[in-house]
Amino acid sequence: MDNTDEDEIRARAHLLWEQAGKPDGQDEHFWHEAERQLREERIRHELKTPDTL
Repeated sequence: MDNTDEDEIRARAHLLWEQAGKPDGQDEHFWHEAERQLREERIRHELKTPDTL
């Protein structure tokens, strides 16, 4: 993982944390959820072909 990916995960995790009301002690949960969301978004993007656009 390069710094760009880590920065993107960090930003998404922070957004998720804010949306959840900024709960304490759930850093790992939000980090993993951000990774999952971004991975799914990349997969969906990679699966797009001219026929499915």
